[in-house]
Amino acid sequence: MCKIIGFNNAVFWTDETGILYCEFSNNDPNFKLELNNVKLYIKAITKLCDGKPMPFLIDLKDTCGTFSVSAAKLMAHNPELIKLRISESYVINTFGMKLLLSFYKRLYDRVTPFAIFTDLESAKAYCLERKDKFYKGTAHNLSINRHGV
Repeated sequence: MCKIIGFNNAVFWTDETGILYCEFSNNDPNFKLELNNVKLYIKAITKLCDGKPMPFLIDLKDTCGTFSVSAAKLMAHNPELIKLRISESYVINTFGMKLLLSFYKRLYDRVTPFAIFTDLESAKAYCLERKDKFYKGTAHNLSINRHGV
């Protein structure tokens, strides 16, 4: 079952893969993602994930603009997102977006595993790999705790 929440420049959804998909669309190079939008996005993500950690697949193809410092910090350090975000997989098609992502990850979020791709299928494969690794590790830790080993 697919669940979708949409905004003017962003759509978030989940499906049977257990991946949170985020697709942004903005062609205004002067656009700046602000704190208020990020707060709305966090509410949407929290609702869609419903307490279940998921890899995030973030499609930024044909998107331009930047973000405010406060918006970047909130996305990186929000406690709800930290609990839900297994990894981030970015799909891009411009060098400028690659630079922006590298800047963001280096300054604000060095913890969350991530990868940058130019195609959706590779990004999805990365998400599924990270999800499998996360849940196998969780099951292993539960087994150790139950058996005291």
